[in-house]
Amino acid sequence: MIVSSASYFHLHMVSDSTGETLITVARAVAAQYTNVTPIEHVYPLVRSQKQLDRVLSEIEESPGIVLFTLLDDELVDRLQKKCTEINIPSLSIIGPVLQLFQAYLGAETSHRVGAQHVLNAEYFKRIDALNYTMLHDDGQHTEGLEEAEVVLVGVSRTSKTPTSIYLANRGIRTANIPLVPGIPLPAELETLTRPLIVSLHATPERLIQVRQNRLLGLGAQQMDSDSYVDKQSVTDEVMFARKLSARHGWAQLDVTRRSIEETAAAIIKLLSDRQRQRSSP
Repeated sequence: MIVSSASYFHLHMVSDSTGETLITVARAVAAQYTNVTPIEHVYPLVRSQKQLDRVLSEIEESPGIVLFTLLDDELVDRLQKKCTEINIPSLSIIGPVLQLFQAYLGAETSHRVGAQHVLNAEYFKRIDALNYTMLHDDGQHTEGLEEAEVVLVGVSRTSKTPTSIYLANRGIRTANIPLVPGIPLPAELETLTRPLIVSLHATPERLIQVRQNRLLGLGAQQMDSDSYVDKQSVTDEVMFARKLSARHGWAQLDVTRRSIEETAAAIIKLLSDRQRQRSSP
């Protein structure tokens, strides 16, 4: 079945776990097709034939592409047979990868559902990082900055908080501190040795656009926000932040055209490079 004229299509994602893997992969691919929009149907924790019954009913009612991450062979067979019967495409997202691992390692899989979500040391590291990051958001509790792995600095609306949370979800303790002209930096920031300090920047035009949207969302009065979105004031803020960062030798990252994920990936690379340099003889 090939659908080329519709402006949307149904995308069914069936998982025996949380569905995070499916959603990430599906959205990454769907983003490449700008002229069509997927209508997402997500079915997490599908682990029994009864649970699959409801899924198959909805797939038949709204045919489209079916992606799945199921480990139970009986569930997989039934899902694929139904898709063949109603003539719609289906694909196991982890099947080919499992086969590749099996061929290389010469061992069978454990077929353990949700194995990546077990409560191991890595999980608790992420929880600890999230707790630390929330406690040290927006310049709070600066006395604990030395315990961070990454400290983000930047003027308002450079995505410090969402980037911090994303990094924390990767297990990286992250603090963030706003840079405001006329307000002195926390004394602790001047003496840090352990954390990687990254200064986030954006063009004045981009900052003004984001700030205006923020003000609209808050319903702020114009008289209270003129300097916040004034082009010259914002330009001065950007120059202040860049000069300050250069003076302290902080890593600088332009986030104007970067998503949160791209910004975080760049920071993780900087952190990895720094750790490698420190460990080399």
